[in-house]
Amino acid sequence: MTAAFEATWRPVATPEVLAMRARLLRTTRAFFEQRAVMEVDTPACVNAGVTDVHIQSARVQLGTRAMFLHTSPEYAMKRLLAAGCGDIYQLCHVVRSDERSPLHNPEFMLLEWYRCGFSMPQLIDEVTELLNALMRTTGRPTRPLRTLRYRDAFATVCRIDPIDATIDALRTLAITHGLDDRGASNSTRDELLDFLMGVVVGPTLGHDAWLALTHYPASQAALARLDPDDARFALRFEMYGDGIELANGFVELADAQEQAARFARDATERERCGAVPMTPDPLLLAALRAGLPHAAGVAVGFDRCVMIACGERDIARVMPFTTEHA
Repeated sequence: MTAAFEATWRPVATPEVLAMRARLLRTTRAFFEQRAVMEVDTPACVNAGVTDVHIQSARVQLGTRAMFLHTSPEYAMKRLLAAGCGDIYQLCHVVRSDERSPLHNPEFMLLEWYRCGFSMPQLIDEVTELLNALMRTTGRPTRPLRTLRYRDAFATVCRIDPIDATIDALRTLAITHGLDDRGASNSTRDELLDFLMGVVVGPTLGHDAWLALTHYPASQAALARLDPDDARFALRFEMYGDGIELANGFVELADAQEQAARFARDATERERCGAVPMTPDPLLLAALRAGLPHAAGVAVGFDRCVMIACGERDIARVMPFTTEHA
């Protein structure tokens, strides 16, 4: 055994934190058991990666078959919804080939669930209930919920309208907040908005209450339906606590044709950025064609929730082993 491995064999989190993590997992499962939401377990190795240019799928070779480690169980869980499984949830490890930071480890635990017939406000309320159940488990105070539209958050923090502002105005603002000139000039509108959300807006959210940021621009709908009252916006929300993004939820898009069109736009964007091409998942599209029930779903970064519940500021402090120590 080398000296390097000798020095890193121990777990990163303390035994006390790991014991609390186990309690929080029990709380989570009890939460869904009380609501008759069925736990499911889908494969970690999948036939297709994600087309989103901002998420990088890790490849794996199983014999002669090239596959991917899932970045989310979303596609498989939607196939279960289409097959009639009803309300479902899953706790699983996922892998996203991104750099390490205090808020991200390439392999992490995701909690994902789907509620048939739920609206976006109903799902936001349920996410809040779960977060407060986790807080009670650690003896920390529960928090109220505050809801804020994406557009209003930008207007308050950045003094700019993210929908109507020119791309030049967004570039100027991004440069003011630390993006270099070349990065700003090469960024799309949504990339500039993502930068400003991550660096400027997001850190201000969720300090006095859980903050549900709703109605993202339609260009950032991903797998969400558009708002029937204003198609410039998507029925998508993110939940924030202590300036940290904890959850990403949708009223789920059930239109296979529209989903295929969004995958095609992702492919164009991947080509523009020089990213590895990704073939859309044909099994998801087949499930959508078969018929997805009206549902709202959300993915929650479980490790980040443990961080907040335990008062930690680095995700490594709540994991047995990070990728560097695996």
